Amino acid sequence: MKNILWRLFGVFFKIGLFTFGGGYAMISVIEREVVDKRGWCSKEDMMDMVVIAESTPGVIAVNSATFVGYKTAGILGAIIATLGVILPSFLIISGLYFAMDAFLTNVYVAAAFKGVRICVAVLIFRAVISLFNLMDKKAFCFVLLIGAFVVATFTDFNVIFIILIGAAIGLIYTNFIDKKQKVTFSVEDDDQRSEK
Repeated sequence: MKNILWRLFGVFFKIGLFTFGGGYAMISVIEREVVDKRGWCSKEDMMDMVVIAESTPGVIAVNSATFVGYKTAGILGAIIATLGVILPSFLIISGLYFAMDAFLTNVYVAAAFKGVRICVAVLIFRAVISLFNLMDKKAFCFVLLIGAFVVATFTDFNVIFIILIGAAIGLIYTNFIDKKQKVTFSVEDDDQRSEK
């Protein structure tokens, strides 16, 4: 048990230390570390984790660490993984607090951040591709995707409401399809009985 806890802490400490750009940039890194390298979660679990992390209060990286930690080693695993992912940011920000002015006006730091921004954009794009590949390829899903993209990009509509509306539409659509399938199955059963 101690071994898995140390591994959880180490993996999420590394993710927290070397991933810039927030939660979305972390998604592809978390997937590589947790799904591809260690097999702690499946790709479907990863998709569920992102949906849950996005739909609940808090930072995606912290919610994801909690999810993976709990799935891997229960409540203690959730605590250790969460601690691992937040500790680097806490230590770095605490250190920078005392030298903030000198740090932000440093020419080399400004130049480094220009490069970091480009890499962050690539990480976010990779996360989008990964999530798109896990999405159901049905017409309904594409319509919902395009609609959400247009609303989020070209309006000031609150993102929280977009998520809630997406959840409501998904529930309504799924219930409608399930009812339709039940009707179809019952008609087929009646046909088979009449043939007998």
